[in-house]
Amino acid sequence: MSAESTDVVIIGGGIVGSAIARELSRYQLAVILLEAETDVAMGTSKANSAILHAGFDAKPGTWKGKLNVRGNHLYHQLWQDLSLDVDWMGSLVVAKDDAEQATIEELLARGNQNGVPNLEILSADQLLEREPNLATDVTGALWAPSAGVVCPFGAVFGFIENAIRNGVTLLRECPVQGIVIDNGRVVGVVTPHGVIRARFIINAAGIQADAVARMAGDNSFTIHPRKGEYILFDKTVRQLVNTVIFPTPSKVSKGILVSPTVHGNLFIGPDAEDVADKDDVSTTAAGMERVINGARRIVPQLPLAAAITEFSGLRAASGDGDFILRESETAKGLIHAAGIQSPGFTAAPAIAEVIADILREAGLALIEKAEFNPVNPPRRVFREMSWQERAEIVARDPLFGRVICRCETVTEGEIVATIHSPCGAVTVDGVKRRTRAGTGRCQGGFCGPRVTAIISRELGIPVTAVRKDGIHSFLFSDKLPGVCEVSTDEQP
Repeated sequence: MSAESTDVVIIGGGIVGSAIARELSRYQLAVILLEAETDVAMGTSKANSAILHAGFDAKPGTWKGKLNVRGNHLYHQLWQDLSLDVDWMGSLVVAKDDAEQATIEELLARGNQNGVPNLEILSADQLLEREPNLATDVTGALWAPSAGVVCPFGAVFGFIENAIRNGVTLLRECPVQGIVIDNGRVVGVVTPHGVIRARFIINAAGIQADAVARMAGDNSFTIHPRKGEYILFDKTVRQLVNTVIFPTPSKVSKGILVSPTVHGNLFIGPDAEDVADKDDVSTTAAGMERVINGARRIVPQLPLAAAITEFSGLRAASGDGDFILRESETAKGLIHAAGIQSPGFTAAPAIAEVIADILREAGLALIEKAEFNPVNPPRRVFREMSWQERAEIVARDPLFGRVICRCETVTEGEIVATIHSPCGAVTVDGVKRRTRAGTGRCQGGFCGPRVTAIISRELGIPVTAVRKDGIHSFLFSDKLPGVCEVSTDEQP
């Protein structure tokens, strides 16, 4: 690629960049989304609480306050259009003393100002009737029925695949190395593959958004990484709680929550620790202790023996704590979608609407595309099929009759389909995030080599070229050229 030209370049393939790409695909525009990593959803969108917040926490009048409720409303429309995994289970903010009871009353008033529907204060008896495994010293809770949980990776894939189907180009492993400015206006981005000329550039680079701004001479904001650690439990403890359980929030965090996932697991976390290193996604003994103690304050009987993995993620905190959604004052044509921390995942489709409005005000003609199709085809998930449906699909394609991931019942047919989808998986973890192969109790111990071999076969690359996740995360060395020790062929 050299001197390619487009109307809009979007930098960053997280939930915000992908939602913007999908929003812009409605219009007669040439749009390119650049992702530095091997796949989309590799940064903050990969490791977060995956909550679709109701919108009672954000301060009224802020971007967060305005866009949380709008984003939640849009997801209620989008989850079926984009074939997303969503469970609208509602959320509870639990109080344990008079001070916390006063806080949930404040949240109720704030939520009403923000326009959150059907909020309600529950008494201790009402709360324990709904959630009998909570601590017995609870005094009440704020109930928000419009909240839910979502598969975070699946949401990003849903947005970007619909965008691609509507004409957006995705370039992975394409980091931005510079921004070209001419007479105070952006005219292109520099990549390892050449310069891409563009009339407008959207900065949705997450934790690196301030670095991207500085490439254009814009030092107007700084992103501070804030780390949160999590523990994930297997499906045997899913019944411990019925909905998303928050403590009363602090000034910097919504607190350590206990929540089911959309796929039937349970997680606790996150804590909140400001860190200096934007690559620090380590988990620590101190962090795990904070998460466990915080969660047990609400749910005392957490069975830690059922924990199957821990992980951490970074939130892109801005200086004033609100989203940064505006055109740069230094470089015209550069639009910031930065500082997107919680409730950014929920607000993403509403943020995309705001960015489209900013582009329109900045002079970009947005002419609707008659052929825009807002709907993704339904995904074929083998473990969710009836026995008759399974028999029918296996009769049509025998690859669906071969289970590769035994923990999650993922078939070879599903893995092959996801590799060849519009935003296809190219790594072992890419397959994991799309199909759940490797997310079960054994964490890929059985299926990992088989997924590796399928990727090798389907992409026509040697096993030694298959990567686990990142650009340099190769799984095997080439100790015997020509001999593949990983095979999907199982001999009797």
